[in-house]
Amino acid sequence: MSKLVVSTFLSLDGVMQAPGGPREDDSHGFRHGGWLVPYADEKFGGIMAAQLDRADGMLLGHRSYDILAAHWPNVPDEEGGARINGMRKYVTTRTPMTAAWHNTEVLVGDAARTVADLKERTEGEILVQGSSDLLRTLQRADLVDEYRLLTFPVVLGEGKRLFAEGTVPTSLKLTGVTSTPAGVIYSTYQRAGALAYGSFALDA
Repeated sequence: MSKLVVSTFLSLDGVMQAPGGPREDDSHGFRHGGWLVPYADEKFGGIMAAQLDRADGMLLGHRSYDILAAHWPNVPDEEGGARINGMRKYVTTRTPMTAAWHNTEVLVGDAARTVADLKERTEGEILVQGSSDLLRTLQRADLVDEYRLLTFPVVLGEGKRLFAEGTVPTSLKLTGVTSTPAGVIYSTYQRAGALAYGSFALDA
């Protein structure tokens, strides 16, 4: 059975929308596209390369697939194109589509069902990047096994968040943390079961 890993770029206030450029996702009037770019130093690149090297496949929502499929086939092999273009890719969609990007499988139907089936029939590690709408479905269906979060020293005040209102409460275990010279915090968390509660109030 595969492990489903969510790798996400976040602002300090939890926004994950359009980190890589102004035209990446300007839905709902989002004005801050490209907020990641000034902090993409060498160590950041190494973290991302290591994540791709560990992954056996990549899972994307339809919109994120369209963005990446328009870019990566044109990237030279020596600049990372060989790894990501050769990797197995899965795209979720409710309606049939043609996927021209090399080595892509289309998962048609309800994402909670198709991704649960994908985890059952594959081995290794499947990486989810971006795809905020898909993440909501995966979180509600309790399909995420691990989060790898890169948190940038910016506050955006608006935009799509990784953990939006209505996210199912859960506990996570911190398994690693490091930082880059540019001030990006890289933290990893594994699923740790239901949310626990307590109280500091003394009994009367």
